[in-house]
Amino acid sequence: MAEYRKTVRRTDRTDTTSSYTALLAQVRTAGLLERRTGWYWGLVAVLTALLALAGVAFAVLGGSWWQLIVAGVLGLVFTQFAFLSHEAAHRQVFTSHHWNDRAARYVGTFLTGVSYSWWMGKHTRHHANPNTVGKDPDISFDAISFRPEDAARRTGFLRMLVRVQGYAFFPMLLVEGANLHWQSIRTYTARGPVKRRWAEGSVFAGRFVLYLGVVFWFLPIGVAFAFLGVQLAVFGFCMGIAFAPNHKGMPMIEEGRRVDFFARQVLTSRDIGGGVWVEYFMGGLNHQVEHHLFPSMARPNLRAARVLVRQYCAEQGVPYTETTLVHSYVIVVRYLNEVGLAAADPFACPMVERFRTR
Repeated sequence: MAEYRKTVRRTDRTDTTSSYTALLAQVRTAGLLERRTGWYWGLVAVLTALLALAGVAFAVLGGSWWQLIVAGVLGLVFTQFAFLSHEAAHRQVFTSHHWNDRAARYVGTFLTGVSYSWWMGKHTRHHANPNTVGKDPDISFDAISFRPEDAARRTGFLRMLVRVQGYAFFPMLLVEGANLHWQSIRTYTARGPVKRRWAEGSVFAGRFVLYLGVVFWFLPIGVAFAFLGVQLAVFGFCMGIAFAPNHKGMPMIEEGRRVDFFARQVLTSRDIGGGVWVEYFMGGLNHQVEHHLFPSMARPNLRAARVLVRQYCAEQGVPYTETTLVHSYVIVVRYLNEVGLAAADPFACPMVERFRTR
């Protein structure tokens, strides 16, 4: 812990601009900030073909319970479209900001049923201040507590749940798909300004009218509800297990603490090793450090950027964290349980302190 604090103090004195721009110059010289539009069109073609095949299987199987396999496949395909929408929102896909915005706002909203406006508001704040108390909405007070202070505020059933929230975290992801849809509905119906509320909201509503209409028209009522349950569970679970390893259990920056951009993004993020299949499974989010440093970098370029970033971090003395996918989940479970334990007894779990930055 002493070594970590020493690193933070030193990076606080580093010129923020020169620290980051030196690495940025290397990345730009290597051509890693160039768009890979052809690669993305190929991905769109593959996902569209899978969606079409799922539609054919749906039509052939009729009212059979084998439809639940189709529902699971749809959950996987919708997750991949969500990743694609996320990348378009970061301006990774097209050179034109207009086309990126259209793809993320309308294609993403229609195919995944998640509000672009809600996602961008939340995700932009996260990227600006990852794991920063009071600023990052991803660690705010919610169903899961990421800080002992938040866990201590739980009462009743949630007070008991927080003690084992690490073990409960992944099962809870089975309802995350429904939660994402609910947050989107709240965005469109809430008071206050919402950019392109009616245009985007109409696409969102049209998606569910069409989707639910087809499911309940062609399937028996019991199979239809089971179909929706499986699809939502797979979608939410896959989204959750792709995003969870990236920051959970990494150091948190206390409110008011000043850390330069480069150190903030690297110290609070975790990369996941495992090769091409992990990359597709996580939508490129396994390269989380590189994604946070260069959010507009196309997914196919992140792997090459990783080599430059690791080398640069070693030169600067900034810890670069990478682990396997399975081990990252072990870390998440252990950390969340430690947070819950620390809330019950602040002296029972001093290990939580090593994840905090004062």
